[in-house]
Amino acid sequence: MLHEETPDPVPPASPPASGERAPTRRRGWVGAVLGAVVLAAVGIGIYGGIRNRADAEVALAHATNEAAVPTVEVIHPKGSSPDQKLVLPGNTQAFSDTAIYARTNGYLKHWYFDIGAHVKRGQLLADIDTPEIDDQLRQARADLATAEATMKLAAITAERNETLLKTRSVATQDRDNAVGSLNAAKATVQSRQAAVAQLEKLQSFEKIDAPFDGIVTARAIDVGALVASGSGAQTHELFHMVAIDPLRVYVAVPEPYAPAMRAGTAETVTFDEYPDQSFTGTLVRTSNAIDPASRTLLVEIDVPNQSGQLLPGAYALVHFVLPKAAQSVTIPANALLFRKEGLQVGVVHDDQVDLVPIKIGRDFGDAVEVISGLEASDQIVLNPADALVGGTKVIVKTQPTK
Repeated sequence: MLHEETPDPVPPASPPASGERAPTRRRGWVGAVLGAVVLAAVGIGIYGGIRNRADAEVALAHATNEAAVPTVEVIHPKGSSPDQKLVLPGNTQAFSDTAIYARTNGYLKHWYFDIGAHVKRGQLLADIDTPEIDDQLRQARADLATAEATMKLAAITAERNETLLKTRSVATQDRDNAVGSLNAAKATVQSRQAAVAQLEKLQSFEKIDAPFDGIVTARAIDVGALVASGSGAQTHELFHMVAIDPLRVYVAVPEPYAPAMRAGTAETVTFDEYPDQSFTGTLVRTSNAIDPASRTLLVEIDVPNQSGQLLPGAYALVHFVLPKAAQSVTIPANALLFRKEGLQVGVVHDDQVDLVPIKIGRDFGDAVEVISGLEASDQIVLNPADALVGGTKVIVKTQPTK
């Protein structure tokens, strides 16, 4: 008989030792801690997100409020010196400027001075040949002699009749006729004398004399040319003369400076042809009226010119020294506000903008002169917005230190 082999019995497992339970318990505790940490991290993340959103909203609100207040850049006006100088262009003119015409008809016989000649008053400039006037004068003198002879005869007759009337040798009518003839003869003589005087004056115009001390600037006639009297469109001037000592300088002064123009004040005048030299003139008169077209006052300055080096028609610059009453300040042109109320600028007071009306003087291109409305201590806004209104709160931008 076969016997089945019985397998060896498996020995029972040995019970674990008491120290072998520790890893299992430790793993459970670590898992719990990790879960708590994860939960804490999630909570912190959620809280942090909520807190960050709140901080962002506060920051956004603060930034929005700041953006609502405009930031402006300010500058102080530049003050002017106590004695402000005003330089204006001027036109020089001769003190006397005269065109000389003929006063009688004839032909030019001779001229004695050409352009550039310095002549004295009364000096002979030219002779005119007037044969017709000479003939008329001779006839008038003959007529005068006839009238004088007739008057003498009438006087004798009247005197004789007056004597004869006393003895009743002539009638009263004859005496009266003689007296009437004498009076008529006297009137004829006076008429002839006037005609002679007129022709003699015309004959005197044969000689063209200088009307004042000056310079001949033009000679428009030559020997043998026909000369017609008068100064109309059909006639031509014979000579042109100017007197240049003193020399007149005319300046158009802007209306704001008109009150500062006073007769008798000394002014400095310069010329481009004499860059290193200045001349002193006297303000002698003004037009006392503002030109409505240019809004300027015409001013005349007389400059002594004994040497004759200054010429009429030259371009001049007149340097006026204005009194303290005409002080002003200068501001950049980009600070101006053009409103329907007129020119204004924004002035900052206590972080608030006030719109101040101003009145300007000279325009320098990138800057303008303000003669009223501003002081050098004011803070004016540069590049103001067109929508800027008075009372607006602003933040003043701090300019970098240069």
